[in-house]
Amino acid sequence: MNAPIKLQLLLETQRLERNPFPIPTGWFFAGYSDSIQPGEVKNINFLDQEWVMFRGEGGQVGITDPYCPHLGAHLGHGGKVVGDNIRCTFHHWEYSTEGFCKHIPYAKVMPPITKKQPILRTLPVQERYGLIWAWYHPEAADPQWELPAIPEMEEPGHVKPRRWSGSVNTAIQEVAENGVDNVHLKYLHGTPIVPPTTATFEDHKMQINIGMGYIIGDMYGPGLNVMRFTKDGVTATMISYSVPITRDKTQMNMSFTHKDYPAGSKERAIAEHLVAHSIGEAEGEESAGFESVDMIVWNNKKYRAKPLLCDGDGQIIKYRQWFKQFYPGWENSDKI
Repeated sequence: MNAPIKLQLLLETQRLERNPFPIPTGWFFAGYSDSIQPGEVKNINFLDQEWVMFRGEGGQVGITDPYCPHLGAHLGHGGKVVGDNIRCTFHHWEYSTEGFCKHIPYAKVMPPITKKQPILRTLPVQERYGLIWAWYHPEAADPQWELPAIPEMEEPGHVKPRRWSGSVNTAIQEVAENGVDNVHLKYLHGTPIVPPTTATFEDHKMQINIGMGYIIGDMYGPGLNVMRFTKDGVTATMISYSVPITRDKTQMNMSFTHKDYPAGSKERAIAEHLVAHSIGEAEGEESAGFESVDMIVWNNKKYRAKPLLCDGDGQIIKYRQWFKQFYPGWENSDKI
């Protein structure tokens, strides 16, 4: 007599969600530093809402909620930079990059709360590596860690970074999970073997080692991953700075660089090959880049919070447990 089947397992896909995750906490890419000039105001969409970005005349970037706390006018439509503040077009209330109301031209007495705290939500901003970074926390908590130094992106002696961007219809957690899923490199990308992979987790940081040092990846929260590819003593560096646009859409962004070896040198050729290999464009290789294969999976999969795994599936569960810290209030959720 056959044992009864586990019907719940067979019918589970009817209840699965594509992306059950909220927007995670962390530092996220908001734009390239050279994309906004002093005095400029622009509207941007990321982190599941619209924001207003401006650069003050002194050079500091601000990212604010779009709607003026006064009567709700949109700061990105008619708003102007005045000094280092953004001025609402409706009644000319001015706000600093920290969200404090700095000036009301017709007020004899400023509302008392304006002296005590910000009244317009803003995101903490840093500019590093030629990129604008914004700190996001659902309850507007202060940054919990600093962005790391990346010498290849900040010091002279390296080639101008090559940039790539593309959107995918999945959550940012799913994108980064590929780093610990070494098995897919053989069966999806077509690498000759399943490369040996280890992963370690500490606070907001994760490090992966693929191929016994061939690839070392350092992840700093959900929004920054630094991957170094090394062959014959030559290293090429990729920084990945994906950002949630909505809960269902992620903008993947990457920059590639390496030391500025002399043209025609062996080292230059190796470095350029490492970059080409990392995106599946290396001549004479059959392995597929992420753009041609990973995106097909990401765009069409559903998330299984309780996946059926085998002994060769690596540290997927440890990765997910580590990632939960970036969802404040969701630590005990069984959906993620």
